[in-house]
Amino acid sequence: MLLDHIVHFIEETPEQAAAHWRGKGFYAAVGGRHEQWGTHNALLYLKNCYIEWLAVEKMDVARSADHPLTALLLHDRKGFGTVCFRTDRIEALDERLTKEGFKTSGILNAQRKTGSGEVIRWRMLFLSEEISDQLPAPFFIEWEETDEMRYESLRERGAIQPANEELELDLLVFGVRDPEESRAKWKRILGGSLALPNGQIEFEKIAGQKERLQKVVFKQSGKEETYEAGVYRLPVQGNIEN
Repeated sequence: MLLDHIVHFIEETPEQAAAHWRGKGFYAAVGGRHEQWGTHNALLYLKNCYIEWLAVEKMDVARSADHPLTALLLHDRKGFGTVCFRTDRIEALDERLTKEGFKTSGILNAQRKTGSGEVIRWRMLFLSEEISDQLPAPFFIEWEETDEMRYESLRERGAIQPANEELELDLLVFGVRDPEESRAKWKRILGGSLALPNGQIEFEKIAGQKERLQKVVFKQSGKEETYEAGVYRLPVQGNIEN
């Protein structure tokens, strides 16, 4: 199991988000449109995961979309939403979670269209739960292409630069009311460990706030940046190549 991506809800457009992060020295790219959900995104690819800045493009479509992530976006509007983990055995994962007593969405097919018109496809799995201020469970993704094929395609499209692949995450810090309870639940969901090959997961106690991801920490971080209610600890220098 690997961290696939962090979902950060924003009120800016993907173009504004990409421009903001490029201005900070990080090579972000406009992603594409999820036509069936009324959303669109900007993306910052790292060595083996990415950050997605997700926004509503068409409110009427988003409101009528029967999709867990869109529902969470409409509830939160801004700030870190949830995280996604990557698997290559999504059917087996669905079976395991169901056997352990979790109710799931079943496997959902998904796609988005890039600015060049290319259609990218994947499958998703969510835990079924009410949208609220409690910490959302993570969700899961299985890409149609292998990681190697996906990254080669990203290089060809100019969505990623060589220096992007040197950026790595160190830690995700979640703010919750009961850290021990959250730790135990997430260990069950993830199969036993919160120490992933491409990032650690920690839970901190908060009082009277919405339970969400609080901070994203990069390796070799040295400066803090708050963007659209999300806190990042970033490398001192960005990764845009001159």
